Amino acid sequence: MSTMLGDCTVNMDVKIAVICSSNQNRSMEAHNFLSKKGFNVRSFGSGTHVKLPGLAPDRPNIYDFSTTYDEMYKDLLAKDSQLYTQNGILHMLDRNRRIKPRPERFQNCKEHFDIIVTCEERVYDQVIEAGTI
Repeated sequence: MSTMLGDCTVNMDVKIAVICSSNQNRSMEAHNFLSKKGFNVRSFGSGTHVKLPGLAPDRPNIYDFSTTYDEMYKDLLAKDSQLYTQNGILHMLDRNRRIKPRPERFQNCKEHFDIIVTCEERVYDQVIEAGTI
């Protein structure tokens, strides 16, 4: 299947992976945007754990990749609903849990992708070092 995107014809069967460190912000926003346009897309993180801002810059909230977005949302809501509402973390987690149940780690995925987009150089390095492509 293909469609017009601006002046280009795009094959919508192309499998796309978008990767950031924690599969929270950038990869999920791209996942949301591309999936609404009809692309076959999955999003991932490349870090060893999921990290979200905490009460202090040196004290992030750290979760395992098996933790659902809903569990993270409820945990932060209980910790400090005002802070995590003001800084946008609860809004981001609410968006994420509407897209998929939990973050995924790219290094654990065996699926083949036609296009892989990394959201920063460090993430690119992690993907290459893992030998997953």
